[in-house]
Amino acid sequence: MRTIIALIVGPALIVLSIAGVVFTQVGRIVGVIALVAGGMLYYWSVPRLLNLLGVHPHYKGREFDLTGKKALIIGTNHGTLGDTGKKTGVALSELSVPYYQFLDAKMQVDLASPLGGNIPIDPQTDRWPIATPYDRRFLGDHTAMNKLQNSLNIADLDFKDYDIVFMAGGWGASYDLGRSEVLGEKTTEAYVHGAIVGSVCHGALGLLNVKDENGNPLLLGRNATGVTDKQIRELGINITPMHPETELRKAGAKFNSNTAFVDFMADITVVDERLVTGQNQNSGAETAQKMMMLVEKIAEGKAV
Repeated sequence: MRTIIALIVGPALIVLSIAGVVFTQVGRIVGVIALVAGGMLYYWSVPRLLNLLGVHPHYKGREFDLTGKKALIIGTNHGTLGDTGKKTGVALSELSVPYYQFLDAKMQVDLASPLGGNIPIDPQTDRWPIATPYDRRFLGDHTAMNKLQNSLNIADLDFKDYDIVFMAGGWGASYDLGRSEVLGEKTTEAYVHGAIVGSVCHGALGLLNVKDENGNPLLLGRNATGVTDKQIRELGINITPMHPETELRKAGAKFNSNTAFVDFMADITVVDERLVTGQNQNSGAETAQKMMMLVEKIAEGKAV
């Protein structure tokens, strides 16, 4: 976490230092101009610096026409971080990026949660410098926000109606997705019926109770990924009850991951037959794209 803060604060201190020198050596008016110009440059450049280092990398996918196909995105209902009083919820990009990937492919996209109703957004994920263009599009989209604030209750849905079942992550997901037996049962029905099942980051916890066609745990012996224990340690938020890498390994998954100088900058998407999982907040676009590739193959009668 200190590294990420340094990447944000460091450039700000440079801008202030330069403006201060100009202010004292050249004059107040020029100093104010330098401060304003530097501030604008700082605001523009920090998200791009983070992007260059691996945060929300641009994924050059392709266009799909999946008219008539349906995707279900599951988010958390949990909005507080332990007993700290701090707000949490879904990491917005882990929901917004797949949402528009699916929607722009002309799929019907529904949002659901274990209890229905509001899916809270982690306030650290919907603002500068972390927010993505997809996040800003989502926040300004009345239909999307209405779906988020009035999500469907998973108990009321027939998951077999969907071609894709996708679990969004965020710290909130560690409190409810992995503990929901109904989510496990419903997703099992979808998978056995032929759906593509996937997740990113903490969303992988929603796969813990899912079974395959033979009644075995879906994750057992499968290649899969989720947020790493290293990333959780680096971000300093280890009070959550379930950690994806630990839980996936306990479930018998072959855990895959990439690493970087901080894992917040790392990324990988893993495909194992009809199971597609992304490592963290950077994986949404690639994971959604690879899920849609499988839907397309199935529609064409190809084996996956």
